[in-house]
Amino acid sequence: MVRTATRYAFLLIAFGFGGWAVAGQWDDVLAGFAGLSWPAVGGSLVMVVAALLAAMLIWRTLLSDLGSPLPLRAAAKVFFVGQLGKYIPGAIWPVLAQMEMGRDLGVPRSRSAAAFFLMMPVQLATGLLVALVTLGWDRYGWLLLFLPLLLVLLEPKVVNGVIGYALRRLKREPLERPLTRRGMLAAFGWALAGWTAYGVHFFFIAPQGGLLFAIGAFALSWCLGILTFVVPAGAGVREAAMVGVLSPHLAAGLAIAVALTSRVVLIVGDLICAGMAGIAARRD
Repeated sequence: MVRTATRYAFLLIAFGFGGWAVAGQWDDVLAGFAGLSWPAVGGSLVMVVAALLAAMLIWRTLLSDLGSPLPLRAAAKVFFVGQLGKYIPGAIWPVLAQMEMGRDLGVPRSRSAAAFFLMMPVQLATGLLVALVTLGWDRYGWLLLFLPLLLVLLEPKVVNGVIGYALRRLKREPLERPLTRRGMLAAFGWALAGWTAYGVHFFFIAPQGGLLFAIGAFALSWCLGILTFVVPAGAGVREAAMVGVLSPHLAAGLAIAVALTSRVVLIVGDLICAGMAGIAARRD
């Protein structure tokens, strides 16, 4: 109960400061929204769907490498419907949903959990690397502090050792197939494709800094948001980081409008992917 109350209090504080910031720049925010065109927002939504598909393929690749290959439609249903749980405070709901839906398809719970928790370091490592390359060393060189740790944690021998230790502590059966370097590299490839799509999504609504800047700005703000897993989907934290990254190129009001638009487009993309995956799976 204390943890739950802390999460909701943090969420209320984040939204409170966010609302205060929006209110203070209200006229500029409205002007920023007025400057966004519907074609740009539509193109942004298309690229978000593409990025979410890449994220699903990261998860599917890891799950397959661990010994549970799933057909594309079935994997999409389990992943996208389960991902809606990230909007609930706490980090456990998406993995619980994926574990239960995966079990109906013959996927052991331990494999679903392993694939889910491996996704985060894969996306964090590639996201920080993309941000470092696209935003420049001079201002964001501090990101190098995180990369060695993440890369060590993504070494298959280390990953397999950690998973094996966790399963022994939980008195669960060990994984039948260890993670391979080939599977990890394939997941890295899909992650890089996803960051590219996310960057194009951001470029549609904030083209002022150029495409490379848009890719890095979104990757960095996403990574900072996901590290604060205490709030649903990094709500508030990602937007604050996004406004900060955009500040050299955009006025404060326009930056806030861009961050809010990006959040809405991402939510709509999640709903579209979950709905389409559910319909496709029912047809099967």
